[in-house]
Amino acid sequence: MYGGVGGRVGLALVLGLGIFAGAAPARAADLGGDCCADLEERIAELEATTARKGNRKVSLEISGHVNEAVLWWDDGRESNAYVVTNDNSRTRFRFKGKAKIDKDWEAGYQIEIGIRTANSKRANQFNAKGNDFAEDVGFDIRDSYWFVKSKTYGRLSVGRQGTATDQITEINLSQTASFSKYSDIEDTGLGMLLRSKNGGLTANGVGATGQTGLTWRRLIGDGGDQPGEGERRFNAVKYVSPEFAGFTASAAWGEDDYWDAALNWQGEFHGFTIEAGIGYGEITDNLQTQTVCAFSAVGAPDTKCSQFGGSISVLHEKTGLFVNFGAGEKTDDVARRTAVGAAGASDEQTFWAVQGGIEKKFTEYGKTTVYGEYYDYDGGGNSRRTIASATDPLNTVGVAGAQIWSTGVQSYGAGIAQGFDKAALLVYLSYRHVEGDLTLRNPVTGAIADSPLDDLDLVMSGAIIKF
Repeated sequence: MYGGVGGRVGLALVLGLGIFAGAAPARAADLGGDCCADLEERIAELEATTARKGNRKVSLEISGHVNEAVLWWDDGRESNAYVVTNDNSRTRFRFKGKAKIDKDWEAGYQIEIGIRTANSKRANQFNAKGNDFAEDVGFDIRDSYWFVKSKTYGRLSVGRQGTATDQITEINLSQTASFSKYSDIEDTGLGMLLRSKNGGLTANGVGATGQTGLTWRRLIGDGGDQPGEGERRFNAVKYVSPEFAGFTASAAWGEDDYWDAALNWQGEFHGFTIEAGIGYGEITDNLQTQTVCAFSAVGAPDTKCSQFGGSISVLHEKTGLFVNFGAGEKTDDVARRTAVGAAGASDEQTFWAVQGGIEKKFTEYGKTTVYGEYYDYDGGGNSRRTIASATDPLNTVGVAGAQIWSTGVQSYGAGIAQGFDKAALLVYLSYRHVEGDLTLRNPVTGAIADSPLDDLDLVMSGAIIKF
């Protein structure tokens, strides 16, 4: 801050130049009387609207966005519409900053808080807010870490953050990353309860809450996250190397124990902008991580699975044509120790997804995006849960505790978005048609039978505004 009245008067004159220049009619400056007192008052008003820093050595930047939408759904028997927070990139605010140590080293921090008023990936037929569990709505800590960074040696960060393979299967140079992830499809309505073609909802098709029902996301590795995708909201130590010829390497380790490593590249080639990455990770304690291993009891420490994944995004700058592609695989080493695994259920989960379209500034307002997409998931067995009741509409093997032998999810969709650069606003509309496969095993006889499911249609329309 400028010192003394003179310095502060100088600052006020610069800030007020536009106001005085536009004043009409023009008149001579009044240099007498209480001019300085008036300027002091104006400076005080400006200071009152300015974010304060705890010290003058470390910078403070406040940013974020609001992303709210209307989600319409049709599960084959019923349809409705909810107002939700779009969890593809949910509402959030962040504080970040840094300070120079010397010409090579700097230190900094990031704190990011997510906000959900209603959860687009947990809402279902009985619960428009998606708050069956308290942590699914309200505030959540996405980031809280410090870092030190060297131009020569790279960056080390400690605290709650994304790991090395976070978003490794979701790389996306287009605007669709904010409202319709092509790989992580659970964020758009896959908290909806399954409908059996045999009639009714899951969980016997009764009850006021549907709490015991099987949801669409349970068909994707039980937790809804695609194979190969890394951790978010996780306490970890993470290292990122300096950039060399467009390449960066990273590795992370977290509590007891999770570790992963990734290699990323970005650059330009004959008018194409390209970003790509591959990564590998291992999970050995499901009590600590968010990543789910399907062949482990809920909340049990007996966990061991590994995964590999990657993605690439290519954008042709001149035409605006783009394509995104991601794929991943997860293998569960605990499978052989479970009943369904020992019976021969696959211990692997795989997925691939593609999204393509055009993103170009056709108008002065901002970029327009038009796209289409396809997603395919093939999952093995799941010993974390069963179809508990013999009379559940999903249960095609006729006995209680039907085991999940295999699952599958296929989805295709399309959408459009329009940016408004002057307002940092993006308005979007997306559509998805989702089909599912569920195969069950009789735990007594070993008989295997398909459980036919009704399809799910989803439309999401909303806007994201950044600040």
